[in-house]
Amino acid sequence: MNTQLLLHEVTYKATRSSGPGGQHVNKTSTRVELYWNLEESQAVSDAEKALLRTALESRMNREGQIVLSASRTRSQLKNKREVTDKFIKLLERKVQPPRVRKKTRTPASVKRKRLKNKRFTSEKKANRRRPDY
Repeated sequence: MNTQLLLHEVTYKATRSSGPGGQHVNKTSTRVELYWNLEESQAVSDAEKALLRTALESRMNREGQIVLSASRTRSQLKNKREVTDKFIKLLERKVQPPRVRKKTRTPASVKRKRLKNKRFTSEKKANRRRPDY
């Protein structure tokens, strides 16, 4: 994955932010949205595209673009940096193949403890019943 080429493929759009902030929020476009098209990208190899396609399927819009946004600060520049960092970290995290889980056995002590608690609960409930004469 070529990060420099990746940043040239990204487009930004500034919009008005929502939430509290009064007049400042209503008149300035500080929220930054990042758009990136996975299928048209030259910065990502075909194998990485396959991994990203499955991992980021829920984040894609109808056009096949990944859209991220940042509106935490009152500065458009800081929001742009934040959304860019978020984008790069997301791709780096999703490009790595998932780790294989090692199968483990339940320890015998845990099984004994579970059965002991089960027996204790059973006896406790049996003691609540009316005795048979």
